[in-house]
Amino acid sequence: MYRSVVTTPLRVYDLYRGQVGTVVESLAPDVFEVEFSDNEGRTYASLALKVEQLLVLHHEPVETA
Repeated sequence: MYRSVVTTPLRVYDLYRGQVGTVVESLAPDVFEVEFSDNEGRTYASLALKVEQLLVLHHEPVETA
């Protein structure tokens, strides 16, 4: 699972730029199911997002070639 950030507002879902979600499934090339939860772990949104709507967060150093 990867943590990601919404890069554009999705107001119809009450999601704003910068909200953090967890990629829980790959649905198609460049389309992912992303779950958004509050600090208590309660899911408040779960939806399919395109890769261009997300920024993947890296918690470890990224190796370069």
